[in-house]
Amino acid sequence: MTIRTLKNISISQYEYFLELAGCKYLRTKGGHFIYSRVDCWRPIVFQSHIDPVPERIINSNNKTLGYTKKEFFEILYCEKNVVRSGNKYILSVNEKK
Repeated sequence: MTIRTLKNISISQYEYFLELAGCKYLRTKGGHFIYSRVDCWRPIVFQSHIDPVPERIINSNNKTLGYTKKEFFEILYCEKNVVRSGNKYILSVNEKK
């Protein structure tokens, strides 16, 4: 069993996670990528020039999205899907074929 850590998440992996989580890219401003989602009370912001993304930034943005570290990796590795239900996003188990 491998231990998943947030230390080496690249910018491209993090952007992929945000797309899977239902976030939409808004803009780049002053060296920061800014994403948003309907049910978030504040935007998802991270620096565009620091690779890998710092662990504290991922933890802060996960708190905004309402995800734990375990759920972060389940979404990133497509073990669970994020489904929009009205103005809420819920996790559903990915069906294995």
